[in-house]
Amino acid sequence: MGARVTRVFRNYNLENRVHRELSKDKPRAAPRHSVKLPPTASSPQEVDSLNQNNAPLLDHLRSVYVESRDPAPAAAEVSKDVTAGREQRRLLKFSVPASPLGLVELTDVPIGKLTIAEALKAVGSHQHQPQTWSPEKIAQEYSLDLKETKALLDFFVPFKVEIIPPKTKKTKQIKAS
Repeated sequence: MGARVTRVFRNYNLENRVHRELSKDKPRAAPRHSVKLPPTASSPQEVDSLNQNNAPLLDHLRSVYVESRDPAPAAAEVSKDVTAGREQRRLLKFSVPASPLGLVELTDVPIGKLTIAEALKAVGSHQHQPQTWSPEKIAQEYSLDLKETKALLDFFVPFKVEIIPPKTKKTKQIKAS
């Protein structure tokens, strides 16, 4: 009810108010901030001062001598740098078919990493056959850390479908196949 009343007052004499507002003079724009332009070298005296060499500065520059050498890296750091430069990779154990979206199919992954497809396969096989697919075997198969593999199996739960039976016999039910 209140909305109707406010709409009546809001739309009352609307056209006259619009014409009155449009006929007013537009406000002037605020003045622009003055910008100082860089000085132009119009006089020959300024051009000469820019092109002249400053003798004391040149002498000081000639007296400075810099010698630079790389420090000798330790043997352990060298081996880390070499392995970091070319990361060890392993071939995929399991992959899904290429997607229609044109995504690049992976052929290998870094050691200690899993793709989503491999993670689902490993967790699913562990759930179906926990004696065969123990955390130790999964860690060895996919080149993973044992602690991370145990955490993966504990906390990474794949999608589960649970069919709840209907309360009445008239309700349709999805049949499990």
